[in-house]
Parts: sequence; structure tokens; C-alpha cells
Amino acid sequence: MIHPENSEEYKGLTVNSGVTQQSTVNPYLNRMRFRRRQLSAAEMVEGIVKGDITVLSQAVTLVESVNPDHQAKAQEVIEKCLPYSGNSIRIGISGVPGAGKSTSIDVFGTHVLEQHGGKLAVLAIDPSSERSKGSILGDKTRMEKLAVHPKSFIRPSPSAGSLGGVARKTRETIILCEAAGFDKIFVETVGVGQSETACHSMVDFFLLLQVAGTGDELQGIKRGIMEISDGIVINKCDGENVDRCHMAATNFRNALHFFPKPESGWLPKVMCYSGFYGTGVKEVWDMIYEYIAFVKQNGYFQYRRNEQSKYWMYETINEQLRNSFYHNADIKAMLKTAEQAVLNGEKTSFAAAGDLLDFYFKK
Repeated sequence: MIHPENSEEYKGLTVNSGVTQQSTVNPYLNRMRFRRRQLSAAEMVEGIVKGDITVLSQAVTLVESVNPDHQAKAQEVIEKCLPYSGNSIRIGISGVPGAGKSTSIDVFGTHVLEQHGGKLAVLAIDPSSERSKGSILGDKTRMEKLAVHPKSFIRPSPSAGSLGGVARKTRETIILCEAAGFDKIFVETVGVGQSETACHSMVDFFLLLQVAGTGDELQGIKRGIMEISDGIVINKCDGENVDRCHMAATNFRNALHFFPKPESGWLPKVMCYSGFYGTGVKEVWDMIYEYIAFVKQNGYFQYRRNEQSKYWMYETINEQLRNSFYHNADIKAMLKTAEQAVLNGEKTSFAAAGDLLDFYFKK
């Protein structure tokens, strides 16, 4: 094969070798210079108590980590923050997708900061993909006013497959936020489902957002969510939707009369408001403060917090047992065999599970 550069007409010309491709990384870059110094647990607590948002964010990341070393350090930080916690109003906000949860949080949060002062932390739970396990964590973009407010802290967290979408570590994050001086805390759940039960077990006031015209006010399946609600707010009460909203509110009030009276002695109120136009926001906050004053007076406020602490102790025991079981080396080796026996029809699912548990507890 004759190469063109070897042709007679190009005689006397030479082909130089190309320039060696240089590395895209600056060889004089000192990587160590940009590495963030790891704070000790005591330094983290000191920063959190001073209200340092950067340190608080690092501590929350530590709490959410699955690294055992990080978990041990996170627990130390949480325990040292406990004496500074408990001085906030915790509000759970839930509702069907499209009910306007993020918009409502933005409006409610801005109103309470401007009218009542203090600091607000928003713990927004983002659903994780069942396939990729990833989350968009985009709620912050829909809270335009709070995102730039100097007295607010918005922390989107992935649900990471935990019960119904409420992040497993949200309760610990609440403690850290309270220690940092946040006296109002919003916990937003993914949507209507089991997550509300978990959310209800960590907040003082549970607010359910609804929209008119969806038929929800007539669905018995929503009884569970309505029973744990301390207040129901119908959003998008504006324009031509006003009459439908007030009709829906009447239906909700009628439905609530058929439910047993809550332990708190408080009859949940139903209100209409517009998140887009910001009408009715003051009335919603008046209802929340009225409820807090009511339950503090009759002693239910502290009783509920004590019950929540017990609930999370048992939940933690269940979780630790589950993790211990699945991370056991012998169990890992036996799981595939047990799984195959079930698939081959040699054992029932219950018998295989029983054998594994018997081995684990007798070991």
C-alpha cells in the first residue's frame, strides 16, 4: 500500500510528530488546599448552637449518611444538641400531589416570618426513584421567597425508600434545627399515604391541604388521613373556584362530625384560602396558634411529644434489628439458598423466613 506522504511529489517534506496532549489538570494545583477540614462533634455542636447554617447543613448530611462512622458521630452530635432542642412549633404539611404544598409553604413561611419573627426550617421530603434510587431535590426552586429569606433554612431530603416517603432521619434533623435556634419547623411529606402516619408522629400540628372538585371530600378511603389532621385547608379558593371550595369545606365539616373526637379535645377546623393570591393566610396561622395554645393549656402538647419519643424509640429498635439481620454474614450466605428453595416450591415463604430467623436468634 502506497501512502500519499511517500509520493515523489512530496519528496523532501517531513512529517513531524504531533504535540503530546497535556493533562487538563493543573500540575501545580494543591489538592490538599481545597479539602475541607473535618469538624469534630464538639465543634459541630458549637457551630449549630451559634446558628451557623453551613455547620448545620454538614450535620444534617452526617445524619443522613449510611456510613457507620458517620452514624456514630451523628448520634454524638444529636445527643449534645438535645438540651438545646424542643423549643419550636413543629408543623406537618401534607396533601395530594398538585394541592400546592410547596407554594403554600412559601406563602405560610413568608407570612409568619414577617408577622411573628423568629426563624423557620423547612424539611421537604423528595420521593426517591425506585429504579435509580435518586431524587431531584427540586422543592427549593418552588419556594422562591423562602429560598432567599435570611431567616429560613430549606433542606430537601431524599425519602430513600423509607416508609411512605418520610425520610428516616427527619426526626433527628428536627433536633438539630431546634438547637440552631429555629422556632418554627415545617415537615412536608410526599403525598397522601402511609408517610402521613410517620409525619404525624414527629409534629405538633398536622395540616392537610386539599383542592376542591377532586371528589376527595366524599371518599371514605381518606378517613385515615382526615382522622389525624388537626386542620384542613382547601387551597386555590380564587376566581371561579370559590363556590366549589366553600362547598367542599362544608362537606369536610360534615364528614368530621362522624369521626370520634380526637384525644386532644380539639375539633379540627376546615378553612379555604388561596396560596397564589395569598388570601386567608393569616386565618390559617391564627388557627395553628389557637390550637397550640389549646393543647398546651390542657397538657396534651407535652403528652403527645412524650408519646412521639416512645414511638421513635421502638421504631429505632425495629430498624436496628432489621439492619443487624441483613448485614449478618451467615444470613447473607443462607438467603440465596432459602430464596431458591421458595422458588423451587420446596418451602413456603413463611417457613423459609422462620428458619432464617430461628438460626439468627439461636446463633
